[in-house]
Amino acid sequence: MRRKTTQVAALTLTAAMALSFVGCSGGSGSSSTAQNAAKESTSSASTEQAEGKVLNIWCWNDEFQGRFNTYYPEVASVSDDKTTTTLKNGITVKWTINPNEHNNYQNKLDQALMQQESTETDKKIDMFLMEADYALKYANSDFSLDVKKDVGLTDDDLSEQYQYTQDIVTSKDGAIKGVSWQATPGVFAYRRSYAKDILGTDDPEKVQEQLSDWDKFDAAAQKAKTKGYYMLSGFDDSYRTFSNNVSSPWVTGTTVTVDPMIMKWVEQTKTYTDKGYNHKATGLFDCQQWTADQGPDSKVFGFFYSTWGVNFTLEGNSLKTPVAEGGKEEAGNGAFGDWAICTGPANYYWGGTWLTACKGTDNMATIKDVMQKLTCDKDIMKKVTSDTLDYTNNKSAMTELANSDFKSDFLGGQNPLKSFTEAAPKINMSNNTAYDQGCNEAMQTQFADYFNGTIDLAKAKTNFEQSIKETYPEITEVKWPS
Repeated sequence: MRRKTTQVAALTLTAAMALSFVGCSGGSGSSSTAQNAAKESTSSASTEQAEGKVLNIWCWNDEFQGRFNTYYPEVASVSDDKTTTTLKNGITVKWTINPNEHNNYQNKLDQALMQQESTETDKKIDMFLMEADYALKYANSDFSLDVKKDVGLTDDDLSEQYQYTQDIVTSKDGAIKGVSWQATPGVFAYRRSYAKDILGTDDPEKVQEQLSDWDKFDAAAQKAKTKGYYMLSGFDDSYRTFSNNVSSPWVTGTTVTVDPMIMKWVEQTKTYTDKGYNHKATGLFDCQQWTADQGPDSKVFGFFYSTWGVNFTLEGNSLKTPVAEGGKEEAGNGAFGDWAICTGPANYYWGGTWLTACKGTDNMATIKDVMQKLTCDKDIMKKVTSDTLDYTNNKSAMTELANSDFKSDFLGGQNPLKSFTEAAPKINMSNNTAYDQGCNEAMQTQFADYFNGTIDLAKAKTNFEQSIKETYPEITEVKWPS
């Protein structure tokens, strides 16, 4: 998943999930009409005798389109306006891109899926993309197809993918409903020059020793404050390091349970805000201050990021002169080269993009080949990482590069794959639910005023409860840790 450095807004709460037409884990209801529509849609394309002339792919940005056009070996040409791609077998790939902002992508995708059965063949959705935060919404619907039973991928095809990337799109019936070319383990990215001042070293292994648990991280935050730095930019920076390490799912039946780990984030963030350890940035990608805090003149020590964030977002934000204005990605342009990464105090993941075959497709053979080549082929995965620093979903390819002389100029010559390969196998997605996006966003949104001191803790909890019940009317209770 690539987050644009210019403007990427979080999905809004009120439309975080269109659960009216899909069945979800955690006891959410589903629309029988929509379910029947999916079941009665065109039969699985594995029974089709010929490939359709058009392969329709739905995305929210051009990240996968770029990967496809550059690395899928069957591409013959790309149209000047980049809206279509022609394959060597004569099939035209039509790209439908609806940005994420204000839940736009999901809303339009949901509408199109509801019309899938009655849509003419060459306009039906053949493949659509989904993100981790709402993957189960679609994995538990009849519109997504089993990548093994329906598409035809084998256990051998999938054997080198990280287990969590399959767990996150496994339906309640045990079917894997998507594949990803990415794995997205999280790390802590820090300014090398600031690390020398605060910790006495910028060496990733030695910095990690001083940030390896939360007590050490807090101690480093105190040191940073005395040196005139902020440890973090704002309220939400550390959120996923806590939310990815909960001991229970957000929703069981009709009850939301706030895990103690979430409340540890609340406690830490309130402390950091009150003591001046963070810069009070509210929000992430759509927050101008958060973006500026990654710039060369910032006094923020570091950021929790995953693989895509380091090379696609942090790097661009760190430049004094942006590439769009003629700047070069090289030392001397802003903070380029003054960054490094370490594992940090907790293992976590952030984001990712999954390819999903859609019920009603008549291009199953091509979809299977795309999935094999772009998510299972070791050589292609290795080349994508070598070219772009995108951490790809192939364990052996990543291990080879981690043990090689591969390096990142942006990270001062560090080989970041060593940290990524250590973190990726430890990611556990056993507690994910179809409600995760809405619950996580509500928690961050409703507690911002508490961190700023305009409401007390009790009011923040009440606001969270009200928000959740408005978003998910089926929720009857919210439990807080004692």
